[in-house]
Amino acid sequence: FSPDCGFNLHEKCAKLPFKLNHECHRKHPLALQFNSKRLSCKICRETNRKTDRRRIGFVYGCSPCKFAVHIECVSASLDLVVEDKSHEHPFSLFTRRSSFICDACGMEGSYASYICCTCNIMVHKKCTSLPRIIKSKWHDHRLFHIYFFPDEFTSSDCMICHDEVDPEHGSYCCSHCNVTFHVRCVTEDKRSYSIVSLENEDEMLNESSIIVIESNDAGEATKIKHFKHMHNLMLGPFDGGYENNCDGCMLPISDPFYYCSECVFFLHKACAELPKMKNVWHELCRKPLALISDKVFECAKCRHISNTFAYECSECESKRCLRCVIALTPGARTSLRHEHPLFFYKDYHGRCDACGNLTLGAFCCKDCNFVLHFGCFSLPITAHHKCDEHLLSLTAHNDNKYLESHYCDICEESRDTNRWFYHCAICDTSVHVNCVLGKYPFLKLGSIFEETDHPHPLTIVKKKYYYLDCNKCGKPCEDLSLECSKLECKYIVHLDCVVHYTLRCFLWWRM
Repeated sequence: FSPDCGFNLHEKCAKLPFKLNHECHRKHPLALQFNSKRLSCKICRETNRKTDRRRIGFVYGCSPCKFAVHIECVSASLDLVVEDKSHEHPFSLFTRRSSFICDACGMEGSYASYICCTCNIMVHKKCTSLPRIIKSKWHDHRLFHIYFFPDEFTSSDCMICHDEVDPEHGSYCCSHCNVTFHVRCVTEDKRSYSIVSLENEDEMLNESSIIVIESNDAGEATKIKHFKHMHNLMLGPFDGGYENNCDGCMLPISDPFYYCSECVFFLHKACAELPKMKNVWHELCRKPLALISDKVFECAKCRHISNTFAYECSECESKRCLRCVIALTPGARTSLRHEHPLFFYKDYHGRCDACGNLTLGAFCCKDCNFVLHFGCFSLPITAHHKCDEHLLSLTAHNDNKYLESHYCDICEESRDTNRWFYHCAICDTSVHVNCVLGKYPFLKLGSIFEETDHPHPLTIVKKKYYYLDCNKCGKPCEDLSLECSKLECKYIVHLDCVVHYTLRCFLWWRM
């Protein structure tokens, strides 16, 4: 430490040689100097070390050649032989004058590389210690690092960035699903994965939500017990009418699904088979999230208020609805309103083709410019409304080009012909999406709402007749309301009046 100028040095840094000769630059000796020109390191290709990006720091450099290497990179590259448990053979230092492509990660490197002559591979120094097996938030199964593609792998697109994975260079793969990930994508965020010990390579399956009671000859479960329902569930088909939705995601019932023969309860097969604990993608929560139900919450992703199945973090108590959890599972997704597969890009910024609103993060098509944001991607394909006796279908374009004006048959206001709407081809009924679904399309009628200052349990209801006045605002309860379960109490409030002052304010305060 210098008291005159406040200059500080570690003891080990004070002992560094002022000049040294190194294989990566044989033209001139390298001198210890301040990196005032912010030259990038020729070995790791970074300007600043990741440990402290605020400082420019010292490097070993050659000013005439504008050549610089980090002190740490010089020290690391002096290791002539590197042994690592993740690879069966040792790596030897190989200095070169040109760049190379690392066989472990597929990224470019220069000057100092390490080679395994037995396997004929060349890697960065840092890639000699890549973990062989990791457990990532991006996938439900363990991922194995490989240097070359096995023959049985059919997919060559990274499940995170959706760009092609070079089969001639290293990647992480899942042998169970035949999917691959770029090394840089799956290891970029240290919080998103954990290293699996080589002594414990057996995969521990997530605990299932169901117990199989009966199966058919094909091995398909026909009778199950789900831990979130008191009765046994039977595999469909079951004709229960248009109004039945899945109690897990609140989207319309479609095959295959399970139903309860003793009460009105339905679950899509995919929703029923979700595990009790699950890693959720694009989240900072490190621990697996727990499957919950019957809680009114605002989804941390789509911001819809619902009381369906959800995954909850035990630490921050934030929740994600099943629609978002399933939609964000890495891989291609299909939309009945688009012919090509869609992929989720978290950094996309633009307008949604369905509603026209700006969105940050969206499902995009790699073949064209089609874009859907969270809300429109999970819109029900069919819906029922009292304005029409038939099911309404989600529609992208008007087939009737002879109409001069387009109006909604519910609110009687004009419609944008470039935006999605619901339509009945039999009755030629066309309506806005919001007019059909309403403000709270994912709330189950008859369930209990607990976030309130009323002393008795409140039930979510939708009054069709006898509109009583709201106990908070005094206006008639014509929409979704909360009604006291005790008949003698006569307490009723708009759902908006309660949600606005309790749930939304509570979530805002926590953020």
